[in-house]
Amino acid sequence: MTTTDPATSTEPVASADPTTEPSSASETAGPPLGGHADPRFAGLRDEFAARLASGDELGASLAVILDGETVVDLWGGWADAARTSPWRSDTITNVWSISKTVTALAALVLVDRGLLDPEAPVARYWPEFAAAGKEGVLVKHVLMHTSGVSGWAQPIEAADILDVDRAAARLAEQAPWWPPGAASGYHLLDYGHLVGELVRRIDGRSLGAFVREELAERLGADFHLGLPEQEDHRVSNVVPPEGRLDLGAIPPDSPAFRTFTGPVLGAETTWTRAWREAGVGGAGGHGNARAVARLNALIAGGGELDGVRILAPKTVERVFAEHTDNIDLVLGIPLRFGLGWAVSNPASTPHVPEGRVGFWGGWGGSIVVADADRRMTVAYVMNRMSPGIIGSERSTAYVTEAYRSLSA
Repeated sequence: MTTTDPATSTEPVASADPTTEPSSASETAGPPLGGHADPRFAGLRDEFAARLASGDELGASLAVILDGETVVDLWGGWADAARTSPWRSDTITNVWSISKTVTALAALVLVDRGLLDPEAPVARYWPEFAAAGKEGVLVKHVLMHTSGVSGWAQPIEAADILDVDRAAARLAEQAPWWPPGAASGYHLLDYGHLVGELVRRIDGRSLGAFVREELAERLGADFHLGLPEQEDHRVSNVVPPEGRLDLGAIPPDSPAFRTFTGPVLGAETTWTRAWREAGVGGAGGHGNARAVARLNALIAGGGELDGVRILAPKTVERVFAEHTDNIDLVLGIPLRFGLGWAVSNPASTPHVPEGRVGFWGGWGGSIVVADADRRMTVAYVMNRMSPGIIGSERSTAYVTEAYRSLSA
């Protein structure tokens, strides 16, 4: 991704006064911690609290929805690197590539309504996309990261992708970097531009407006693709990770090099108003774990949450109907992509069980797991980034503990 390595809750909080949020560390035994966890998931709460206390976490939120019930909704630590402002129940942050799961949900809504066919050419809905040998690229190729268009051709700068419509038009003009459908190559930053243009061509609304009106508002999820300026005060800026991706070790003609440099994007870009308002569907979503869990619970719950049905069960099943299985051409690890989500691969994600389980992570270590077999959704969102692109030691620990709690 860059040259750096790859609604307010009213629940009682875990503080000295169980009805209020701690406002500073002096009011608690350690860093601020709020929210609730069902006794069954006490181990997960303890894991989270320990990592806050040790400083392993700066600020973060953690949520679990099981059979439609929110059994874990925790938040804690600090919203700023100086540790002066606590992470509160309504704190949000840039969630990076978890945004892709919400973008994929938007596509599934159109699939569910019979307006978008995963087996159809992208050019059926977006005729200009057929240019430069892409007439055979199917909608499912975009959703499964196999389209061959995993980034922008040079020259391209980070600021260029914030003009979403123009950036999408540039993608339509270029040739694929490998044979479409042949293998996955992670669509690092342009996933939302590609899917979003399909949404716009079919529905007329921008991806951000569609997500807000058809998903976030209906499910009461505090998630934004295009954050209004009046919400800036709630944003916890991400803290960039240490370390650098050695681009010199990547062949310059490879999909990986082209993707990571097309364009180079620093984490600090997300601190800007231009980034927040652009609504970059592949990496620019703002939310917290509660919001991410509520949206992805549609996959774990067969298309419904809190009595609100958005997808038919048969549409959800399409997520798992087929998947890729290769060393991803961009990330260089074994990955299996279903229709919009990755599915478990013991070779790279042993903490995610096999079955009808969709997941993805955000650069820096955030993660969401939507388990349709166990009807459980786990989400973790944080501000202090680790080097990983699709997870971290912290996210692995939380997901592992959530499953341990479930089976206990």
